[in-house]
Parts: sequence; C-alpha cells; structure tokens
Amino acid sequence: MKNMMLPRLTAALCLLLAGLTPVFAADAKIKFAMMPKAKGNAYFLSVKAGADKAAQELGVDLLFDGPTDTNAAKQNEIVENWITLGVDVIAVAAENKEGISTALRKAQQQGIKVIAYDADAMTDARSFFVNQATPQGIGFALMDEAARLCNSEGEFAIVTSTLTASNQRLWETQIRIRLAKNYPKMKLVAVRPSDDLKDKAQSEATALMSANPNLKLIMAICSPGVPGVAEAVKQAGKVGQVKVIGLGLPNENKRYIHEGITDSIVLWNTLDLGYLTVYAGVALAKNELKAGATSIKAGTLGEFEIVGDNIFLGKPFIFKKDNIDRFDF
Repeated sequence: MKNMMLPRLTAALCLLLAGLTPVFAADAKIKFAMMPKAKGNAYFLSVKAGADKAAQELGVDLLFDGPTDTNAAKQNEIVENWITLGVDVIAVAAENKEGISTALRKAQQQGIKVIAYDADAMTDARSFFVNQATPQGIGFALMDEAARLCNSEGEFAIVTSTLTASNQRLWETQIRIRLAKNYPKMKLVAVRPSDDLKDKAQSEATALMSANPNLKLIMAICSPGVPGVAEAVKQAGKVGQVKVIGLGLPNENKRYIHEGITDSIVLWNTLDLGYLTVYAGVALAKNELKAGATSIKAGTLGEFEIVGDNIFLGKPFIFKKDNIDRFDF
C-alpha cells in the first residue's frame, strides 16, 4: 500500500510546487461554510433550505453557522474558526462589511474561496457577490408602494435592522433618492433600529406612532420587522389609519395581510438565493467561475446574469393578498 501511495503523493506535491490550480478528487467533498447574519432568523432559515438542496445535488458538505443575533464581532470569530478548520469555500451575509473583511481577506490568503450573498463585504475581500436584487430596485419598489398607499403625501417612518447593516443602509439611501425626486409631499420622520427582533420592532413602532400622531405609514426593511410593526398597529387600534409595508417573508406576513393590517411586502425567493449561492461558491472552488464571467448556470434554476462581480438573482417581487398564498417560505 505504501508503495502505491508514494507516487500519488509525489505527483500531488509536484503540482502544488508548480503553482497549478488544485483539482478536487472525484470522491473529495467540498467543505462549504455559509454564514447568515443571524442563524435563528426565519429569513436565513429559508435561505438555508435552498442551500441544503443545492448542497445535496452537488455532493457538498454544508456548514451553516452564524451569530444567534446580529453580531459583527461574532461573525469574525466564526470566520477565523473556519480558516482553522480549512474549509474550501466561505459564503457570508455581512452584518458590517468593513468589520468582517479583514477576516475574509485572511481566508483568501489561505487559499479559501470567498463569496458574499444577501449583504456584501468589501470587494477585495470576496470574489463575487450573489445579489438578491439591486439596492435601487428594492429601494424604489418600497418607496413606490409607500407612495401608492399614502396618495403620495404625508409622514412615514422606517424600521430597520441595525443602523450599521450594510444592505439596509443601501436600501435606505435609494428610498431617500426616490422620495426626494418623485414624492416631494411625503416626509420621512424617523428611522429606528429593531436589532432584527420582532418584539423590538413592535415596541419601536408603538413609540413611533405615539411620537408622530400624523404618521400614515411604517415601512419595515428587515424581515422580523414587518410582523412586529403589524402587531403594533393592530394593538394600537390603528388598522387602516397607519399603513404597513416592508421587506419580509410571505409565511410570516400572510395573517397580517389577510387581516388587512399589512398591505404588501417586497422580497425575492429566498430559497433560490441560498441555492444560487451554493452553486456559485462550488463553481468558484472548482475554478469553473472566474473573473470576467457574464453568466452562471445553477442547477434546476437555469442561467443567471453576472455584471462585473455581481451575480443577480432577479428583480424584487411584491406580495399582496391576491398572490401571497401561492408561496410557502
């Protein structure tokens, strides 16, 4: 046995010394580490369901781990642990893009492939970003829905996850751009953080309604925030008086939409986001996805456009009473 192994080991060593791209053996499983912002968040649990499906199809060992709540420092600790474990790919939804990027750069230096999804890292700290939708598409869709419900005038407020969350900050910027250009009679009176917690979103919404008696709408731009805000409006007896929209999961909001508390939610297919992320990461690990690529095929979902280093899932979708029951995630 030793005599048979020695030539193989020698050949492998020669390839590495020659600086050639390593090739995964047919029976070697890729270790794919995927990090959510918060692993108990229903949004990221639905992303994981799609990732699990892709991992099974591709024969990948999927490690799914993250903070129990939105904690940028904890994300760094987990990345450092994955570097020690020697994973092949890291996919991360960054809570703080600047904060996590040092650890991601270290991972790259160790030969680990890095991609971001949902919320981007610094561009030099990952190879690609799996982009669920453009910040402009999301921000404009949310602002247009708010304007429709308010007849393009009056006060509204935003409930976000944290004031430092990179993707929410981008969406808020686009909301403000759309507001300034298209809806001069509307006024954004406050932006409040919920720490990605439904209960805190409910308490923040209650405080917003108390402090702003003329408030016409509350927009929640994190998934736990929408049902939290809806519950606050319901408990305050202001259904119809204060409109509720946001970015959230269909299953968490169906009840409130059918009760007429929440008017609409904007999102994308979160299962597809997880699925596409795993396919992209595996293609990167196998050197099948390289800088300059313009498209990628992802299993049963088909082909997706790549623009620069962004892999686009698609346009945001608006869930309303007449279509929300068709979706189960």
